[in-house]
Amino acid sequence: MPTGVHIRDARRQLFDAAERVLLRDGPSALTSRAVTTEADVAKGVLHRHFADFDDFLAELVRDRVIRIGIQATALGGSAGTGTVAGNLTGALMDLFDPVAVAIVGLVIFRDELRARLRQTGPAHGVPVLTEAAAMIASYLTDECELGRIAADADVDSLALSLIGAGHLLFAGRAGALPEAGAVDKVVTTVVADVVQRRLL
Repeated sequence: MPTGVHIRDARRQLFDAAERVLLRDGPSALTSRAVTTEADVAKGVLHRHFADFDDFLAELVRDRVIRIGIQATALGGSAGTGTVAGNLTGALMDLFDPVAVAIVGLVIFRDELRARLRQTGPAHGVPVLTEAAAMIASYLTDECELGRIAADADVDSLALSLIGAGHLLFAGRAGALPEAGAVDKVVTTVVADVVQRRLL
């Protein structure tokens, strides 16, 4: 790109380019040159907006965490409506889109990135998955308070089970997402006990 050409939203353009590289070539191919080439911008554009490439990657992950926050608001708003399993299935289908799965792979692949994210986020777990588990636990807490699952439900363990199972269902599929029925079957199995016991 010629120098002096204004880029309307350089951060978004770079994030979108990084996501495309991740999806196409995997975390090992994600370099500053790959991102700027994909975005069709000069290499200096990335360094004008970010301290270094690890800073860029950390902001890419934080951008995904912000999206999880938006999803958490929507999921919380669904408490008391539909079915618990149906709401959770929809949440996992939304959460584990191909980009999110690729970003989790990136976080696992790059130790320095994980360390940087832990300076400002949770000190344990895998960033993105940790926030996703908190979203699910918060939703289950709401459903517990509404009496739609057992009062003694261990919402944190249920959330970890759902996120772990969800990640396994979606990971390594090369763009072919699992069908909603397959996700619903797993979700229904995980929450069956706490849903049934609230009826007793």
